[in-house]
Amino acid sequence: MGWGLAIRTPHLSQAEGWLSTSNLIHGLPQSLAVGWSGGVDSTALLLALHSQGFQVQAWHIDHAWHKKSSDDARQLSKLAESWGISFLSQRLPETSTSNREAQARQGRYDAFQLMARETGISSIALGHHADDQAETICMRMLQGAGVMGCRGIAAQSCRDGLDIYRPLLHVRRASLECALQEKAVKYLHDASNDDVSLWRNRIRLELFPKMLSLGIDPYALFMRWQKQAVRLAKVLDAGADNIALYATGSACSILWYDWQNLSQAVRAQVLQRMAAFVLGEGTVFGRRHIELIEFWQKKGGRGGLDLSACRLSRKGGSLHLESRKAISRA
Repeated sequence: MGWGLAIRTPHLSQAEGWLSTSNLIHGLPQSLAVGWSGGVDSTALLLALHSQGFQVQAWHIDHAWHKKSSDDARQLSKLAESWGISFLSQRLPETSTSNREAQARQGRYDAFQLMARETGISSIALGHHADDQAETICMRMLQGAGVMGCRGIAAQSCRDGLDIYRPLLHVRRASLECALQEKAVKYLHDASNDDVSLWRNRIRLELFPKMLSLGIDPYALFMRWQKQAVRLAKVLDAGADNIALYATGSACSILWYDWQNLSQAVRAQVLQRMAAFVLGEGTVFGRRHIELIEFWQKKGGRGGLDLSACRLSRKGGSLHLESRKAISRA
């Protein structure tokens, strides 16, 4: 697309309102990066933070999903320069795997980690908004996620030392579009967002419009469920806090009878904590694994259980989880 390069950074009149109503505004560091795709949400966030006096850098990830992605990156570089904003870009290797979304997500965070090391900036803001949150809750429910998964996108998190902020989760996409249109700020349209072979796009382009045509507001509906999931998750976490986890290198264990006497939902939460410790932060057991473990524990935990990258076993009075890599080295 063609960009009309600005002489100075557009001042978004709605920016102060967005950020002042964000729970994160007082926790944002003065210097941070913005993950900038060039789309409406990340462009609005970049300009909002910049116009409010934050020292921002624009970090762009070229996913190499279409032929003109390199041209887009060059145009974004020129636009950022015209606004007086530092710009960094990294192109990911092309992929033809069926799980393209997951691989792209991992590639983005790997690239952000590299940029963080290069610049010394350890905080990044991402432009996820309320529509993204509702779509995520719907998608996770359809995929069979439990309470913890239905909490949705976290407003603040940390991944391998990189602090991640999402200050626009309370703002609807339409508001972001209006703010940019008000100042005649152009933004990229990612053609991959039209690909209905992807879960999220089918929800956004097909399911949600159908629900709206039937008089059901999917955004209000799934955001209510998200709030309920957050409340229930606190209850599960409180129950899991009562179980001591004993760490031994790349393995961990808990007392078998303490775990067995918990409710099924809290047992699952304890298992997720064990998985995160053994396999890395952000790693969780899927529903299939949780159901398999439940069946196994009802049989007394005999014989051990192989679970993808780890093995669960009952050793005396303990439930023990160990990674396969550690077992193979032993």
